[in-house]
Amino acid sequence: MRKVSPVMIVRNPADLKPALKRGQALLGLDLGTKTIGLARCDRALMFAAPLETLRRSKFTKDAEALMAIIEREEIGGLVLGLPFNMDGSEGPRCQSTRQFATNLLSKIDIPLAFWDERMSTQAVTRTLLENDTTRKRRAELVDKMAAAYILQGALDAIAHDSAQTSAQKSYLP
Repeated sequence: MRKVSPVMIVRNPADLKPALKRGQALLGLDLGTKTIGLARCDRALMFAAPLETLRRSKFTKDAEALMAIIEREEIGGLVLGLPFNMDGSEGPRCQSTRQFATNLLSKIDIPLAFWDERMSTQAVTRTLLENDTTRKRRAELVDKMAAAYILQGALDAIAHDSAQTSAQKSYLP
């Protein structure tokens, strides 16, 4: 097994943008104990859309499925939801998510950023309830929609960072 390079896990999602090759997109992941919700953004890195939900099994099978999707969807970077506790502390779920990321990056060379996923599932569930979505349909949609919610937050941060950088450049002498 190869050692994970610390530069593969980035702190700021905006650092993913320069790592992307032309035409590549980002994949958002909502890692659960039973499923992994997936979302993909457009090539302009503006809009996230739900992609699919993977049923979790053994890590090796999960990683193989993710690698196939990364190749098929021309993904150049990952945004993985990090489930902080409500007080901002890290609990066992954060540790498990970080370990999943480390294990995945030992199998594939792709940059990854974590994004705070607090309240993502609740926000998506509320939206689905407001739209009178049946319980069965909510169960089908919630994980991939939560992944889109997570990815959209990161995309908004990337856009904000890019706008600030452009504004700073325009005022430089």
